[in-house]
Amino acid sequence: MAGSRSWAEGVLQLLGRMNSFHTLQGSSKPVCKQFCVGGQAVGVVQPRMLPLLRGYPEVFQITNGHVELRDHLRTFQQRSTALEQVLRDWRERGLFNCLSKWRNEEYPVMSRFCDPPLMNIERAAVGLFGVRSYGVHLNGFVRHDDGRMSMWIGRRTIQKETYPGRLDNLVAGGIPASLGVMETLLKECQEEACIPDSIARNARPAGTISYTYEDDAGIFPECQFVYDLEVPVDFRPEVGDGEVLEFYLWSLEQVIELLPGSEFKPNCAMVVLDFAIRHGLLHADNERHYQQLVEGLHREL
Repeated sequence: MAGSRSWAEGVLQLLGRMNSFHTLQGSSKPVCKQFCVGGQAVGVVQPRMLPLLRGYPEVFQITNGHVELRDHLRTFQQRSTALEQVLRDWRERGLFNCLSKWRNEEYPVMSRFCDPPLMNIERAAVGLFGVRSYGVHLNGFVRHDDGRMSMWIGRRTIQKETYPGRLDNLVAGGIPASLGVMETLLKECQEEACIPDSIARNARPAGTISYTYEDDAGIFPECQFVYDLEVPVDFRPEVGDGEVLEFYLWSLEQVIELLPGSEFKPNCAMVVLDFAIRHGLLHADNERHYQQLVEGLHREL
């Protein structure tokens, strides 16, 4: 039950896993080096990467505290091309499993979202350099006449490479180098749930969540832009590009109860938790771990 000790403990464990770079005993954080491009810190590199990087002295310079791209790589294109050549070499040599899932989709690399991109990186490789990636998630909800709220939830197909069969937000997707936040939202709404622009443009920005986890594939600082879309009772999303198996309309209380378990894709559970906090279903007087829950949704690298 939401607000119970077991529920809160489960959610805190989820937040701990999604911030394992900060919270997990044995994290590589104390021994990582900053990854810098053009004098700006844009990521973090694990010690296991250093012997490989030393094999490309024309691309990387390694100092006591940093891994930097060489100064002669001055332009956006020079940097992007040099790093892509390294990554393709690693892919051909079969050095990292993540590179076998090459997407041909580039993410922008910058210190802050408001900064001009310094270069692009293949999406499958962001964890190798601890580069922050960005995405957009949409909460689709219904407000009933009696004040109750329901939420549209999708179930990922079993063919998905990550978290197959898990529950997801109504719409979600990574923000590629070629698109802005709203452009990505509109694209994903159409592709995943067949939501036309005329409805999707009513989505309201509701802030962000941030977290950094570490696993065998690397370090993943991620920031998700969160949107809320109130839809009428007779609204029905439709399966689009095949990434979603089906959609459900469940009471918000039912959705919240599922957050601590393994039903949800973890960052999607965080987006629902954020919604519940922002809409007052969870607050300091009905959840003693309220402050920890809020803090766990906003952890920077």
